[in-house]
Amino acid sequence: MSLLTTKEIMNILPHRHPFLLVDTIEELEPGVRAVGRKCVSFDESYFAGHFPGNPVMPGVLIVEAMAQVGAVAMLCQEEFQGKTAYFAGINNAKFKQKVVPGDVLNIETQIVKVKGPIGIGKAVAKVDGKVAAMAELTFAIGDGAENE
Repeated sequence: MSLLTTKEIMNILPHRHPFLLVDTIEELEPGVRAVGRKCVSFDESYFAGHFPGNPVMPGVLIVEAMAQVGAVAMLCQEEFQGKTAYFAGINNAKFKQKVVPGDVLNIETQIVKVKGPIGIGKAVAKVDGKVAAMAELTFAIGDGAENE
């Protein structure tokens, strides 16, 4: 059973279909870590062009999914509720195996440093227990209403 459903995640993150890339949150320690799950479906729109006849989830979307899991961990904290986590940097990203339709992407993002509204998370995405991708993600927490 999931700790947070897609609907509950949408109450935390501003992302919506087709760019909400985490289906459930399985474990959560606000401000510390989160574990999320993305069930990769053949119906994902990006598979039409990446690649026809050989569908592979784009690495940048795996990184985005890892960031969204980390954003849930941060934005669940009382001081950041209602805010948005923006990318400020991606370091040491590595892709170890393809992610294809039918895979279940299990993602863990640990928040390793926070100073004011800036933080760093270390993330790993696995399929069947094997590392598919990993990265160090820097984020900045903002109001989310700057351009409204």
